[in-house]
Amino acid sequence: MTEGNLVLLENVSVAHQDTTVIEGLNLMVDHGSCVYLTGRVGSGKTSILRLLYGDLSVYAGNAMVCGYDLTDISQSKIPQLRKKLGIVFQDFQLLPDRSVKKNLEFVLKATGWKSDQFESRINEVLLSTGMTSALDKMPSQLSGGEQQKVSIARALLNDPELILADEPTGNLDPVSSVEIFELLIGLVQQGKGVIIATHNYQMIEKYPQARILYCSEKQTREIGVHELNTAE
Repeated sequence: MTEGNLVLLENVSVAHQDTTVIEGLNLMVDHGSCVYLTGRVGSGKTSILRLLYGDLSVYAGNAMVCGYDLTDISQSKIPQLRKKLGIVFQDFQLLPDRSVKKNLEFVLKATGWKSDQFESRINEVLLSTGMTSALDKMPSQLSGGEQQKVSIARALLNDPELILADEPTGNLDPVSSVEIFELLIGLVQQGKGVIIATHNYQMIEKYPQARILYCSEKQTREIGVHELNTAE
């Protein structure tokens, strides 16, 4: 793995339930860089993210993520890999029966933080996402955009090297979408690697400072912003 690479995939193929979902994938992501994964629904965007966090297996090619060889990673090492990743989902995946604070404490407990560190770390990530006022609120009391900001705060708890965002604005209004993309692009400027799976072409055009990897028929290719509407 070249020094500085957070992700280095070379001619990677991935299968799910004996069906090939991605073939010949090449992808490199460094600190302080961003990649958009785009394409039609079902084109393989989410499969690529699942590969990166160890939920799908590589059956051909070479794949390194945050120093881990995904072609030879044991199940016991996957939690260690995931501590280096921050994952943001379209549907937020906040626990509905507990407050924002308790949601974040749950992650800190699960990843080995000491209880006397909880308060300061939670305050840090909520401050960074503009959500300190939500500390004691339940997810149901928050708008979709606010829930996604909390999800990003949760993804930042372990100070990950790489952020994976799967359709982070898929359930959001245009104003909230802008706010979420601004947060994610801000993380790139802080030196993190960010990969965003999205079909929100408006946001890609608004924030074009990233490479675009277009997924179609199990294949991927890099395209320019001007090709978004004609890629098929």
